[in-house]
Amino acid sequence: MMLKIDENLHPEIGELFRKRGDDVASVYDQGLRGHEDSEIAAICRSEGRVLLTLDLDFSDIRHYPPADYPGIIVMRLRSKGRASVRSVLNQVLIHLDVEPIEGKLWIVDEQGIRIHRVGTI
Repeated sequence: MMLKIDENLHPEIGELFRKRGDDVASVYDQGLRGHEDSEIAAICRSEGRVLLTLDLDFSDIRHYPPADYPGIIVMRLRSKGRASVRSVLNQVLIHLDVEPIEGKLWIVDEQGIRIHRVGTI
């Protein structure tokens, strides 16, 4: 999987995915900090990368229809500390092994993952 980590997540989160063999880039490393959400989304689409973010704006399917993207993972967490994020991402990694993400929006919280498939709300 090709993944882009948004600027609101610590770049070390990428290591969880790199250990699986995923191709990981971050908004921070690519000099995209401060860019508009729409620009980040367009770059993810052109690079073929799934976006991993804490930015709830990306959960708006009117602006970011899942079918138009390689996949979007929005984390809605009460605690956004690195340990909490890592803990929840371990569940995401397990789910990625059984559920393709392409064209889907995953809303992830401490209780689980809600998947919005193409054409669903």
